[in-house]
Amino acid sequence: MTDALARPTSLLILGGTSDIAVATVRALNSPVLRRVVLAARPSERRDAVVAALTGSGMRGVEVVDFDAADTATHQALLDSVFAQGDIDYVLLAFGVLGDQTDFEDNPDHAVEAATVNYVGAVSTALRVATLLKTQGHGGLVVFSSVAGERARKSNFVYGSTKAGLDSLANGLADSLHGTGVSVLIVRPGFVHTSMTSHLPAAPLSATAEQVAQGVVSGLRRGATVVYVPAALRVVMSGLRHVPRAVFRRLPI
Repeated sequence: MTDALARPTSLLILGGTSDIAVATVRALNSPVLRRVVLAARPSERRDAVVAALTGSGMRGVEVVDFDAADTATHQALLDSVFAQGDIDYVLLAFGVLGDQTDFEDNPDHAVEAATVNYVGAVSTALRVATLLKTQGHGGLVVFSSVAGERARKSNFVYGSTKAGLDSLANGLADSLHGTGVSVLIVRPGFVHTSMTSHLPAAPLSATAEQVAQGVVSGLRRGATVVYVPAALRVVMSGLRHVPRAVFRRLPI
């Protein structure tokens, strides 16, 4: 279980090769952390992440094969991980960005992205919630995005998947109230990662490390939602209420 400073003894990262997830694992590392399960597809990137974490002295790093789109395998995988010991925090960190033009030209690609970003999240989040309730404690950290707060014409397919994810996480948080299980929703804006390296930076952008610090702070405060950077909370509150005729003309 977590200690008085909300420091975990165990972590499960679904999407264990995500730059943000790796930064968060580093930020949550402490002398009490004894087990880190990285769930991801086999790849050179996964091998490199394991080597980097163990090379930095992190203990108990292990890997399991995980494909967010292969929902038929999720229950057995999660059951196996939890059977080996309680998990304090589960990070739901997988997702694909894709390209809006490609999605419109090739709808099958949009379906594939939606399957990973939303269907995979439904499958894993609900199963994780049940397992956390059974053990009687723990938390789920869901990496959402401000892109889901109001879909923009430049990336509305991706935004719609994040909107679904965000609604799922909000509802799940309410359903888990009083069970001893928490849900933290993380809403960053543009994050400088390998997934966005080909894109021009947007205003109020952040690094993976800044998002990770937002997660740590949110967990320690018992927050339900964190924006990174924090100023995005105000920006998105206003943007949600911009008249549609005006919103359509915005260069976003």
